[in-house]
Amino acid sequence: MGEGWQLMSIRGIPLRIHPSWFVILLVATAAFQQQYSAGLSASVGAAGLWGLGLGTALLLFVSVLLHELGHSFVALGEGVKVRSITLFLLGGVASVERECSTAMGALKVAAAGPAVSLVLGVSLLASTHAASHVAPWLGAMVSELGTLNMVLALFNLLPGLPLDGGLIVKALVWQASGSQRRGVEVANACGRFLAFGAMALGTLLLLRGAGIGGAWLILLGWFGLGAVRNQQQLLALQSALSTLQVKEAAARRFRVLEANASLREVSRVRLTEPSPVGSADWLLVCERGRWQGVIDDATLKEIPVQRWDTDRIADHLRPLSSLPSIPETAPLWQAVQLLETDKTTRLLVLSPAGLPCGTLERPDLGEAVLQKLGLKLPAPLLEAARRQNIYPLGLALPQVVRGMVASGEAQSSANAGT
Repeated sequence: MGEGWQLMSIRGIPLRIHPSWFVILLVATAAFQQQYSAGLSASVGAAGLWGLGLGTALLLFVSVLLHELGHSFVALGEGVKVRSITLFLLGGVASVERECSTAMGALKVAAAGPAVSLVLGVSLLASTHAASHVAPWLGAMVSELGTLNMVLALFNLLPGLPLDGGLIVKALVWQASGSQRRGVEVANACGRFLAFGAMALGTLLLLRGAGIGGAWLILLGWFGLGAVRNQQQLLALQSALSTLQVKEAAARRFRVLEANASLREVSRVRLTEPSPVGSADWLLVCERGRWQGVIDDATLKEIPVQRWDTDRIADHLRPLSSLPSIPETAPLWQAVQLLETDKTTRLLVLSPAGLPCGTLERPDLGEAVLQKLGLKLPAPLLEAARRQNIYPLGLALPQVVRGMVASGEAQSSANAGT
């Protein structure tokens, strides 16, 4: 779903409107106008009925916004940044930077939205009588909004992802089992059952002539299945990052030079090597089979060309420890963490003896993860990723790893492997 247009900012949280929101606003306005026409047409008039329908629709989305703000404010209290709140065809959604790091924090965030809707629903229904004494149309609107807020709360409490009830189930299972992954699996199963149930019921209603009600249920079921698939893909990514080791993704983006060679050899290597895809290979230096260090191209710029034949490579080395490195047996999620923390483009892969045995870049890592998931990318896509040194297909692996670390799943996988 696109970001839409930003209307305002609430406590630093951008409020956005997706284009699809105008579709549901129009449909809701027409539905409310038709509903009110049965009892209020004589006292309000045709124009008034449309105004009442539009006002009810807008206030309903204010209720949805308050529901999402309930989630967002509690998330902020748990130290989770909220990127935006977007109103769209199926209601509203709050986009957060990461999940809560604790099960109880996730439970509080999930329960906050339905709690706001329940409070609104009860308060509005309790004030219906008083509003009716002011004006019949006001009583009808307050009653309608109160009922819809109760429906919103109870619907969201259904125990399946992506609904709040599914998030509550996930948090409760996470708290009981100590595994966020197990919580997602249980909530996913519930969500899949609800989605298929909604689509089956919607199809039955359509066959019986229910029209828009059946179509709406099918749409909700389809949306729910999409959310379940997203969660399954997230679990698969987490599993790949936990089970794959660095050596399974490593390449060899370094060349080996002799320490006794002249600087002219560095120039010769650079002139004769093919144009690299992405950054140039590292130049590692050996002497009699022992690793001595690394030399970079900056040396050629700093040393006058007249000295290239007399100066030895050994005289201008940096230690190998100056290169960001990772053991070949480390899980891939640790490599993602290092690549993002150090803002580097490449890691030196070390053997169990602590000796260089390969390199790892973002495209190599992403390709290994995708292959683990059964996806083989065409060569042009991989080359494009290597040129930009990015994860193929825009894989959001840093965000996935941050979530794994925050929830303790990364540490659990590390402990399981030791």
